[in-house]
Amino acid sequence: MKLAISGKGGTGKTTISASLAHFFAGDGYKVYTIDADPDANLASMLGITEEVKPLAELKEVIADKVGGQNGIFTLNPDVSDVLKDYTVDHKGLKFIQMGRVKRANSSCYCPENSFLRAVIDTLVFNREEVVIMDMGAGIEHLTRGTSRGVDLMLIACEPTNISLETAEVIKNLALESGISRVIFVGNKIRTEEEKEFMKESLPDEEVIFIDYDIQLLKSGREASRETVVLDVDDLYEKIISEREEI
Repeated sequence: MKLAISGKGGTGKTTISASLAHFFAGDGYKVYTIDADPDANLASMLGITEEVKPLAELKEVIADKVGGQNGIFTLNPDVSDVLKDYTVDHKGLKFIQMGRVKRANSSCYCPENSFLRAVIDTLVFNREEVVIMDMGAGIEHLTRGTSRGVDLMLIACEPTNISLETAEVIKNLALESGISRVIFVGNKIRTEEEKEFMKESLPDEEVIFIDYDIQLLKSGREASRETVVLDVDDLYEKIISEREEI
């Protein structure tokens, strides 16, 4: 099962990603988690305290794998050894951090793009683990080819007009990229009225709801990096049912 999770900043997509990773691992699945969001926070949410090297910053490795001299790049480099060398193992989970694809006022990032896409291609098409990708709203690391290997896109959103408008934009990006199955995740739900608002705003969409978690808010104020797992039972069961149909 290959999952991509996106959403407007602040909607809780990273917390959802981490929670699902723990649910899958708890059921005995082998899980690979990928932080593909430029605003990288997934390692922290998983409880990883060690420093993680972003793959996009591996200049010597990228030059060796992709090249780039005279504008010539290797588009499909073998990166299996990269996954072995730069994957962090944490409590039964595997983790890698992609890093930023492009920075302001920087030179062309074509080698980095080719390298990161090769990494995701390898995980999506050549690995048997459950793969959970915490994406940015632009799903920038996914190409059309890679997207066809993604089984399901989860879009985290809150019961506000702005959040739902962004969610619709992300859905269109996902469909254009080749991801055919999309589920909206209504997060931080406090009342039945909020659920009804989202159902009315997204009449043609499937929405799975996650209740507001005050414990998570308290944890965010504390120095401890103890992992807090959301109650994603309904979402997890839905994903498992989707997996059985694939």
